[in-house]
Amino acid sequence: MKKTIALLFTAILFTIVSFANITLPKIFGDNMVLQRNKPISIWGWAAAGENVTVQFNAQIKSTKADNNGKWQVMLLPENAGGPFQLTVKGKNQVNIQNILVGEVWICSGQSNMEMPIEGWGKINDYQQEIAAANYPQIRHFKVPNTVSSTLKDDISGGDWKVCSPATAGDFSATAYFFARKLYNKLKVPIGLINTSWGGTQSEAWTSKHAFEQNAQMKYVADDMGNYDIETLMKKRGEAVTKNIEKIQGSFDNDANTTEWKNSGFDDSKWPVMKLPGLWESQGLPDLDGTVWFRKNIIIADADAGKAAVLELLMIDDNDETYVNGEKIGSTDGYNTPRKYTIAAGILKAGKNTIAVKIGDTGGGGGIYGPAADLKLTISNTIQSLAGDWAFRVAQLQAGSTNVGPNDYPSLLFNAMLYPLVQYTIRGAIWYQGETNAGRAYQYRTAFPLMINDWRQHFKQADFPFLFVQLSTFGSATANSNNGSDWAELREAQAMTLSLPNTGMAVTTDIGNPADIHPKNKQDVGIRLADIALHDVYKKAGEYTGPMYKLMKTEGNKITLTFTHTGSGLLLKGTSTTLNGFEIAGADKKFYKAKAVISGDKIIVSFDGIAQPVAVRYNWANDASAGNLFNKELFPAAPFRTDNWDGVTIKTKYMAGK
Repeated sequence: MKKTIALLFTAILFTIVSFANITLPKIFGDNMVLQRNKPISIWGWAAAGENVTVQFNAQIKSTKADNNGKWQVMLLPENAGGPFQLTVKGKNQVNIQNILVGEVWICSGQSNMEMPIEGWGKINDYQQEIAAANYPQIRHFKVPNTVSSTLKDDISGGDWKVCSPATAGDFSATAYFFARKLYNKLKVPIGLINTSWGGTQSEAWTSKHAFEQNAQMKYVADDMGNYDIETLMKKRGEAVTKNIEKIQGSFDNDANTTEWKNSGFDDSKWPVMKLPGLWESQGLPDLDGTVWFRKNIIIADADAGKAAVLELLMIDDNDETYVNGEKIGSTDGYNTPRKYTIAAGILKAGKNTIAVKIGDTGGGGGIYGPAADLKLTISNTIQSLAGDWAFRVAQLQAGSTNVGPNDYPSLLFNAMLYPLVQYTIRGAIWYQGETNAGRAYQYRTAFPLMINDWRQHFKQADFPFLFVQLSTFGSATANSNNGSDWAELREAQAMTLSLPNTGMAVTTDIGNPADIHPKNKQDVGIRLADIALHDVYKKAGEYTGPMYKLMKTEGNKITLTFTHTGSGLLLKGTSTTLNGFEIAGADKKFYKAKAVISGDKIIVSFDGIAQPVAVRYNWANDASAGNLFNKELFPAAPFRTDNWDGVTIKTKYMAGK
């Protein structure tokens, strides 16, 4: 009993001592970068009423912790330079070394911002880029991916990395190329605070307070109520398991799957799913774990025993693939096309079985891509594999019932942004929108709401907020006549330029219709830097591409006027015609238009339309056709001259959906 009391006393004493010790937020650490030419915020925690002294360079300031143990000092602005030491003294002393003063940028968004130079990113020429990444005055801090239903005072971890070939592979590629150009032009240290998470929507990065203050989105705050992560996790787990049992009759998380790869296994009672297609949209929402897919195919006598090629598109995240029980390949990586060789002798005449074990660790899961490319090729014979596949959930990933970042609003604002709002910054760069494309019309409200929300919380006026317009991705059939959610999202992004001190980098020319994560991140970062150099650092010169301004109709022609024409409009590439332009009459049906450059204007027409009323440019998910640039080689932004209803106008954000 005495031993128990002694241990309890020791634990209490340790807690008191720990609380009394001065601590700083985790964003403060060796190798950090502080913002130049602005008052520098230093804050932390100590015992209530404790005297705290902060020393940095030649500055010494003192304060006292409040009744909650919180304290803050504002240092006078410092010029760029370093390295310096920060010392904070109270009952204990904290020293932080190798600090630089320069330009600090928040870097946020979803996977195209999070995408590292190496790792799963593997951007263009990543090996050469990493080898050349010797920039010790560029520093990068990755905020750990964390959710919270309440506002957090501190992030969960992380540290500042000095840019070198040993560290740069883990840097956000977009942020790195942004920083590299800024450094080469400004010759001052650059600090990057990378708080991004793949697949996330803007509502996750917006505070509850912002929703409460906005008439159009107040319903989001009203629906939030009081919730906690543990309760949500429990409900999620129960719902996921119940749904699996409903679909497949039963579920055993430790099922024996040994026979599931074999051709003789009876899968006749398995449910079916159409592939390609992610399983979240086909009855298995919120499922992270292992699912087996099986398909029986018939091989002609003439092809029996021959070698073949099996193409399974892309699989999110990893797979093991079998034919007639023989393993023919496996891949780890959700954006890597699967193309496996089936050795001679495996295929037989008659029925053959393809079995694919898919593991998904988060986000989407399953086989995805163009249906025409899901196929088996034997010599010159192609057999489509698109259509029904039998499937069965084999196992839930440990922790898969955790609440995800998109499950409820504000979860990332609370955990990954709010703890940073006292940090002095220059501005923010943002690459996101893919996950919001389905409700692009509402993004006209949601995106500016988020930007204003950040600015209010940082209390650093209308700091620069620069963002990347969605690139090219998906089918070109998602267009003006069929509807295009990505085009509508790009429009919502362009409309956000009405906010002060914002800038948009256009990237439709450097995307990949088959890859939602285009590998050319060099130009993305450079274009963001060009905007920053002009708008923030007041460097002269054109910094963006032609932007539609107004139209004038004369007979069967429409004349378009643009801003940001630079030293002149340019038809870029090998084509002799301007592409991407469409024109419509009052019937709202669009046709590919004849478009010609006339000075700083574009004249658009179509022989079959005598009275045109509207023009669109690059209005499609796959917007790679457009070849209008200015002579400074910045691409023209997609646009439309009409305001006809789009396909996303009725789609609204719903928490937990």
